Amino acid sequence: MSDKALNVVTICGSLRKGSYNRIVMNLLPSFAPDGMTITEAPPFAEFPLYDADVQNASGFPAPVQNLADAIRAADGVIFVSPEYNFSIPGGLKNAIDWVSRTPNQPFAGKPVAIQSATGGNLGGGRMQYDLRRCMIFLDALTLNKPEIFIGMASQRIDDKTGQIKDEQTIGFIKQQLAAFAKSIEQHGLKR
Repeated sequence: MSDKALNVVTICGSLRKGSYNRIVMNLLPSFAPDGMTITEAPPFAEFPLYDADVQNASGFPAPVQNLADAIRAADGVIFVSPEYNFSIPGGLKNAIDWVSRTPNQPFAGKPVAIQSATGGNLGGGRMQYDLRRCMIFLDALTLNKPEIFIGMASQRIDDKTGQIKDEQTIGFIKQQLAAFAKSIEQHGLKR
């Protein structure tokens, strides 16, 4: 790895402050390999519903531009998201729709990793499938393996302490972050 730190931003698909996905996202900096800095991207909670008429009349809202700029400036993006109704949470999809329409579309050529935590057994697999399809269309470089599906999250994550209590889950996350750092370097995308 080069001497300069890899700057990675995270985007949580859940707006709920105490969500399992937010807990996982908040812990990622402590699991990052040497040489990787992980920070949360600007929020998307205030984005209006995507409407081309709004975009054409008044341009991109400041919160949209802030998120797009943060993605462009980052060496990589990690999505940590639950699954809503077998797919991507509406707020996250809306944020992707807005950001993808900004000039110099920020996901093109951007390394992306995906993680999900859910109460069910599958751990967000259907959401990840749909998010991967979106990233393919946007020409992102999505990390294929290792995948992070944290099923039965209440048994693995303590929402009172904000900690992951399952060592195997922590190990998988660390493996993914190390693979993500290597992938960014291999793509020659280090700034």
